[in-house]
Amino acid sequence: MSRIGRLPVPVPSGVEVTLDGQHVEVKGPKGTLNHVVAQPITIARAENGELEVSRPDDERVSRSLHGLTRTLVANMVQGVTAGYEKKLEIRGVGYRVVAKGPTQLEFALGYSHPVNVTAPEGITFNVEAPTRFSVIGIDKQQVGEVAANIRKLRKPEPYKGKGVRYVGEHVRMKAGKAGK
Repeated sequence: MSRIGRLPVPVPSGVEVTLDGQHVEVKGPKGTLNHVVAQPITIARAENGELEVSRPDDERVSRSLHGLTRTLVANMVQGVTAGYEKKLEIRGVGYRVVAKGPTQLEFALGYSHPVNVTAPEGITFNVEAPTRFSVIGIDKQQVGEVAANIRKLRKPEPYKGKGVRYVGEHVRMKAGKAGK
């Protein structure tokens, strides 16, 4: 049995979960998230208010979807209660970020032009300093995707470490050319 899949998903007070066949809708103080559960997996409400994810058999596909589905539903519950945040930092001389609103950023990343980034629906940006900012939202997958796309604008290069990186990310540095 899946060790992750068999754990019940706790539903805190203030969160409303609607189960309609394979469709799961989670409403909370921060917003609403929807998910369609893959076919062999079923979700039921336990008597204590928690959600239980179950599978019909021990086939390979069912086993792989069991833990995944439980984790996705747990992430939805956490997203509508606490939300998700990815912190990023910029390193490099002259590299900076400026907020043009809660959903727009303008980067100076060493190119001949500024790079503008507009957040999709449900994502906001918070600029703490000219070299530190964060991506905030309720959908974990969407927050991670937006943060990864921003990091892709100027990846940390291995010789000087310049670029956009996650806070706490370790970039392996290479030795430069050996001089005479």
